Amino acid sequence: MRTTLRLLIFLFLFGCSSPKHHYSIKEINKEIVSGNFTRATELIDSLVSEGQLSEAQQQALLFTQDSLHRVELDFNKTKDEIINWIEKNRLFTPSDSLMDSWEQSKTLEFRIIDGEKRYFRNAAPNIFRVDASARVLSLASLPSSDVPHDALLTDAFNHKISSDTKGKYLLPEKSMKVHYTLTVNADAVPDGEILKVWLPFPRKDIDRQTNVELLATSQPDYILSDDKTAHTSLYMEQKAIEGEPSVFWADFQFTSRGEWFDLSEIEVTPYDKNSTLFRTYTAEQKPHIGFSQAVRELTDSVTRNAETPVEILQAVYRYIAANYPWASALEYSTIANIPEYVIENRKGDCGQVALLLITMLRYKGIPARWQSGWMTHPGEVNLHDWAEVYFEGSGWIPVDISFGRGEPVPIRPGREFFMSGIDSYRLYINSDFSGDFYPEKKYPRSETIDFQRGEVESGQWNLYFDQWRYRMELTYR
Repeated sequence: MRTTLRLLIFLFLFGCSSPKHHYSIKEINKEIVSGNFTRATELIDSLVSEGQLSEAQQQALLFTQDSLHRVELDFNKTKDEIINWIEKNRLFTPSDSLMDSWEQSKTLEFRIIDGEKRYFRNAAPNIFRVDASARVLSLASLPSSDVPHDALLTDAFNHKISSDTKGKYLLPEKSMKVHYTLTVNADAVPDGEILKVWLPFPRKDIDRQTNVELLATSQPDYILSDDKTAHTSLYMEQKAIEGEPSVFWADFQFTSRGEWFDLSEIEVTPYDKNSTLFRTYTAEQKPHIGFSQAVRELTDSVTRNAETPVEILQAVYRYIAANYPWASALEYSTIANIPEYVIENRKGDCGQVALLLITMLRYKGIPARWQSGWMTHPGEVNLHDWAEVYFEGSGWIPVDISFGRGEPVPIRPGREFFMSGIDSYRLYINSDFSGDFYPEKKYPRSETIDFQRGEVESGQWNLYFDQWRYRMELTYR
């Protein structure tokens, strides 16, 4: 529970250091590390109820408590449920020794919570995504990852056109209309309480995304962030009614255009190392972009034969794509350091491997940054994260390391199209991670890294994902 430990250290920074508080926090910490979530929750309630904490101290403790709830939601499967899933979907019964070996290799993720071994909610299918020997035992087809239908990319690539930038090619545009709905559960908050909601909305400061237009909203009063922050949002409020769900929706449209950079054609000139761009995007951005010993050693090993920025990108990209298979991920807010988690557990979803790639490139002095939103391919609409890398002389180049994993694609760059390219089925919402909101969000976020599903809070606290649901309906124009 390294995430929770970090939160408690944060609490100390706000001066919660009286002997009584110090003892209480040490005891809470001890219970969390031991997996005694119920006892830790009781201790937090007791400490908060004393009424002697500052607002910042109280929020830190409440978020610690909230984090325990998030972990419990993620780890909600029993051993019998894991075995039953394998018997039904993979057509064999794993032995106890096989289950033990999967646990020891961290292929099968679990936590001890209140004395009970509980497995990650998607632990069973993840076994067959990340363990080659497990796949050999199965007679069923493999689970799919987040790679879309390659026929779309093949057709688009064959119709690309040159741009004004050497080595840069543009793919055909795709225009889409979205009906986005966020529904808060009935009685999630008391009757009459104001619900505050931030819905995802397309950015207007991305060259690959144009013709952004808001068409209609559920609430007549709203606030568009207009790219004031890293997360572009549509903010609305609504008064809760007892016994009824609270529904927020927005209709909008946009046009997306993919692009591809032929790395053999571009000319990378030396970086201006004194520029704000270079200093910003080669810096650490903790807790998730840090040049730890594990990151330094891995990156130095992977790039030992690479000299130019392009060669370093190629080496890092190929290593991650080959060694870290896609797997359904824990909620990001429960992971202390995402790149280190990927290295240690040897798997990662789109955002996890994107953060690892960004960290490794920044360590080598290559500007890299986060970008995310949704993949909007017909039949494959989902949350998605990727990255951008800056080459002097060419500008920002899209890199989708997650889509770099998969079967060969019948185009000249093959699957490595995504090393320096992106398709036209994207919705761009975020230009960075862990940013602020406009209007400002008072309470801790449900998603502390990304922003794709939305965020909800009341006047009392944040509403986590188990208290509301979201839906995106796309129409292709």
